[in-house]
Amino acid sequence: MGPGSVGCPIVPDSSDLEARVAALEARLGAVEQHVSTVGTDASAARELAAGADRDVSEVRAELRAHTRSLNALRETQVEQGQAMERGFAEMRARFDQTAAGMEVIVRLLGGQADE
Repeated sequence: MGPGSVGCPIVPDSSDLEARVAALEARLGAVEQHVSTVGTDASAARELAAGADRDVSEVRAELRAHTRSLNALRETQVEQGQAMERGFAEMRARFDQTAAGMEVIVRLLGGQADE
């Protein structure tokens, strides 16, 4: 308020007050709309988070199943490897027996050739 004006500086005149109240009411409507939108967005975000949680749980369950399968496969491969090693050792022993038998045959045949 300038010099010579009449009225209280804290309370504006009534025409200005009506315009300000109308502007505040308009802004209040916009704020209410925004709050409603935020509430809807928050609800959608909660639904998405719940879906993501279910998806993660399913992936974890599948991962556990895959891990069990891989462990079973490893155990089978270890057992098969051990069986192969035993089989190879048995074959080597039989080859050694065959070689020894062949040596005997060669010696016997060699002795006949000398006669």
